[in-house]
Amino acid sequence: MNMGGVVATPAPGGIAGTGIGAALVQVSAHSQRKGAPPPPPETFGAYSKKTDMGDGVVAMVDLLVKDLDAEMQEADVSEKNSQQLYEAMMQESGAKRAADSKSITDKSAEKASTEEALQAEEDTKADTTNEHMNTMKHIASLHGECDFLLQYFDVRKQARADEVESLSNAKAVLSGANYALLQVVEHRA
Repeated sequence: MNMGGVVATPAPGGIAGTGIGAALVQVSAHSQRKGAPPPPPETFGAYSKKTDMGDGVVAMVDLLVKDLDAEMQEADVSEKNSQQLYEAMMQESGAKRAADSKSITDKSAEKASTEEALQAEEDTKADTTNEHMNTMKHIASLHGECDFLLQYFDVRKQARADEVESLSNAKAVLSGANYALLQVVEHRA
């Protein structure tokens, strides 16, 4: 409306702008009487110092303070004991770690020496196996020669005997003997 226009919607009315026009109101009997209001209820009496009640609260606070001090002392003792146990455990752990480290070092050295010995034995085995193979080849070749000699020993013996006889006859012929009419018999086995 300030700008010169017309308001299209009416403003909400009623209680708190809800559009509810009527309200329920309770009327009491006192408001209908036009007399003096009743006297106020009785309050605390005159001020007096009550030491018994104050001492009880102070005593409870003192008891709480003593309990708290006892708990703090107990916590300190418990913490000191825990700290000592922790330090002892750390010393034991350090000693165990050192022993384990030394053990690992010793076992690593032992493993290395064992692997070195194993490698040396494998090399020795390879050399021995090679030597054994060469020996077996040599034995096989000797065995073949010996088998040949054994197989043809009798034939060679007879051939040598015949050769010795032929040489004897040749020597005799050269000496002047005459074997022209002599019959030669061969002995063959």
